Amino acid sequence: MVFDTSGRRKHVVRVVYAILALLMGASLFLVVGPFSIGNLLGTSGTTAANKVLDEQAERTELKLRKQPNDEALLLSLARTRITAGNSLTEANPETGEPLLTAEGRQELSKGVEAWGQYLKQTDEPSPSVALLVSRAYFGLAESSGSFEEVTTNVRGAAAAQRIAAKAQPTVNSLTTLAIYEYYAGDFAAGDKATKEAEAKVSSKAEAKEISKQMAEFRERGKSLQKQKKEVAKQEGSQRKEALENPLGGLGAGPGSLGE
Repeated sequence: MVFDTSGRRKHVVRVVYAILALLMGASLFLVVGPFSIGNLLGTSGTTAANKVLDEQAERTELKLRKQPNDEALLLSLARTRITAGNSLTEANPETGEPLLTAEGRQELSKGVEAWGQYLKQTDEPSPSVALLVSRAYFGLAESSGSFEEVTTNVRGAAAAQRIAAKAQPTVNSLTTLAIYEYYAGDFAAGDKATKEAEAKVSSKAEAKEISKQMAEFRERGKSLQKQKKEVAKQEGSQRKEALENPLGGLGAGPGSLGE
């Protein structure tokens, strides 16, 4: 991610990074949490496998030029691009955790774009692909460079997860939905999903554990919304300053943190 880090913009960048840290904390839970949330999300693969997927996606895109509204083709393209994107990761040199590469992000973006076109053509979206799409959107949110991107992608994750959870309302799908809803700022919807997840378990102890963990994510969601407002306020102030001082602008130029 590349940011303008000059002047007041540094404060905005720090807040955006704080937002991304919150998202990554949720991502870790989704992968290794006590309810094994996200076991079916994401894949790993080799460069050779990714090449095969890319070629498959390109063939599908050629067919879509002749049949741009074909549901099956659009769904196939979404699935293929997202699977390819999930395979394009590299290890974080500090933590060893997989990080989405720029190429992977591009593939996921193409995948969710195809999904959006597919939704316009179908009345019965595929729950299994919706599950892939929700995680793809959240992966994009984790690597976003602005709070606007974070907001758009988290909302996309929540919308796709609703489809998956409606078809298969399990503890995993519902708690994942609750997290996405909290992070998207829809706390009523998050609370509803949490209650539904609690009703799925057989003991009060399990229900209490779900309630406890989702309460933590609810607070993180509150923190996320607060920080978004802080960024919006800061950038609004910068835009006003730029209008008042045409030579001021919002920054001298792009820069990269950590360089």
